[in-house]
Amino acid sequence: MADTSDFRNGLIIKYKNDLFTIIEFQHVKPGKGGAFVRTMLKSLRTGKVLDNTFRSGEGIEIVRVERKKYQYLFREGDFLVCMDNETYEQLTYLKQNFGDGVDYLKESEEIEILFSKDDIISVEIPIFVYLKVMQTEPALEVIQQPALINRLNWKPE
Repeated sequence: MADTSDFRNGLIIKYKNDLFTIIEFQHVKPGKGGAFVRTMLKSLRTGKVLDNTFRSGEGIEIVRVERKKYQYLFREGDFLVCMDNETYEQLTYLKQNFGDGVDYLKESEEIEILFSKDDIISVEIPIFVYLKVMQTEPALEVIQQPALINRLNWKPE
């Protein structure tokens, strides 16, 4: 079992029955009392960030993960079929593992899947996608004319 001296940015640990990556850490040795390590942890499943303090030398469980590149091929009901870019093996995964951005995936897009043993931890889809607007409301065409913007109940976010 590892301890806090093994901390480094990007390390993935199991803490409170969840997987976290260490975003930032700082070893602190106050003048009075024992040393400790302040950390900023990000949950791999939910994306939440939390600050935590570990006692110096406290035992932690380091998790081995594997990051693989896949090519998204097509959708089959509630499943997505992806191809491993190294072995060309086609694998089927549940749509819910891909999160909200799955609706913007196009066929043959490259994605990265993070595994711990055989479990999917997270799926990274492309940040930018190029889509064509097929239909819009007629009132939205007015926004392109600066003189008419003031007449609309519209505020930039």
